[in-house]
Amino acid sequence: MKYVYLDNGATSYPKAPGVAESMSDYILNVGTNVGRGAYMSSYKAENVVYETRELICELFNFNKPENVIFTKNITESMNVLIKGLLKENDHVIVSSMEHNAVMRPLNALNNKVEYTKAVCNESGELNIEDVVSSIRPNTKAIIMTHASNVCGTVLDLEKVGQICKKYNLFFIIDSAQTAGFLDVDLQKLNADAIGFTGHKSLLGPQGIGGFVLNDRINKEMNTLIEGGTGSLSDTEIQPEYMPDKYEAGTLNIPGIYGLNTSLKYLLSHGIKNIREKEMYLLDRFMESVLNIKNIKIIGKKTTDDRTGILSVDFIDNDNGLVAHELSKNYGIMTRSGLHCAPSAHKTLATFPGGTVRFAVSHFTTIEEIDYTIDCINKIVK
Repeated sequence: MKYVYLDNGATSYPKAPGVAESMSDYILNVGTNVGRGAYMSSYKAENVVYETRELICELFNFNKPENVIFTKNITESMNVLIKGLLKENDHVIVSSMEHNAVMRPLNALNNKVEYTKAVCNESGELNIEDVVSSIRPNTKAIIMTHASNVCGTVLDLEKVGQICKKYNLFFIIDSAQTAGFLDVDLQKLNADAIGFTGHKSLLGPQGIGGFVLNDRINKEMNTLIEGGTGSLSDTEIQPEYMPDKYEAGTLNIPGIYGLNTSLKYLLSHGIKNIREKEMYLLDRFMESVLNIKNIKIIGKKTTDDRTGILSVDFIDNDNGLVAHELSKNYGIMTRSGLHCAPSAHKTLATFPGGTVRFAVSHFTTIEEIDYTIDCINKIVK
């Protein structure tokens, strides 16, 4: 059976060339920890970790490698940022397209922090006027996804950043669906912090993510996890300096080695080139889907201001069963359901039935797109 992977919105596959080899090289030939040993192999690993911080800075147009913090994924990153910044009686603004990586940490604060969902339309586009009208005297921050993981719509965060600057609000971005696909410029977006994950469009392994934050927001934040850092070991108080303040315990060094390689691939290959390839494939896919009866494209009907995600509703069929048939009978891997984003599905009028999500990468081929269209036609007939 032919196999086609179209679930890159969940995790990318294949990974960037060399990722597996670099992780294997670390495990087989280096293997030591960082910040704990005074010997050459530890220093070698330390250099790779620091270089990876520098590569993240290059990716996001940031200038302080020590303010690049590694976590296991963006969900942990958003938890650290949200729970570290917000205090009792604070108010924040989010969009109605948020993933549960934002909504569940906010709701876990047990009503000590209030939030308002700025309205998005059924194409997933943000109502900027509603963002402004949602600001209260106790509003502390705006926290938003850069692009929907359900329908792929990119939110106009540059305008949101201008609002934050005007009203002196902190601005935190969830870049799970855009880092490695769009040019994400922290200065241009006026962002104070951004969470990232290595295993999606950054083309790295699972288990490595992080966040970048400026000094302004760092001064306001408490830590979520404390422990050994290899520094200030004479005290039982967590260090305040960066990155040790947020990096308690042993880092996922094999994951950082893999991320190091994938970042070099992205930056050398060109994010613009990657995006253009994905948009070409998506445009071909969308044009064909639009001609199939009883299938509805969810969100925008064009490739403008979107990622390589296409969510569809099989109107006369159960979406879960369609995804199962695509996998079982045709080897096409997708994701059906609510995609950990019930608020987004309510906004898009696809709750509770959900959608079938197809997500391309620049490794996807034209032949795979055409094969998928043929299989969809067989199912709906």
